[in-house]
Amino acid sequence: MTSLTISELRADISKAVKSARKSPIAISKHGEEVAVLMSKSMYEKMLDQLEELEDIAAYDAAKERREDSIPWSEARKDLGLA
Repeated sequence: MTSLTISELRADISKAVKSARKSPIAISKHGEEVAVLMSKSMYEKMLDQLEELEDIAAYDAAKERREDSIPWSEARKDLGLA
């Protein structure tokens, strides 16, 4: 991942934004990485993947608790989808 200081970012933000469309850029302040600049599409993809992982973790936790499950046909009725 490319890294820029805040000063470098300020000097040419247009170039940084253009570069971030291809690959995330770490932004550092006083030698410490404090932020990441990335394209909106990359950010949205990351959020979608995180949500998928959260769903998988919730499913795994429910299976581990061995709770009674509800058949999908019944759940659809309860949600007003059937």
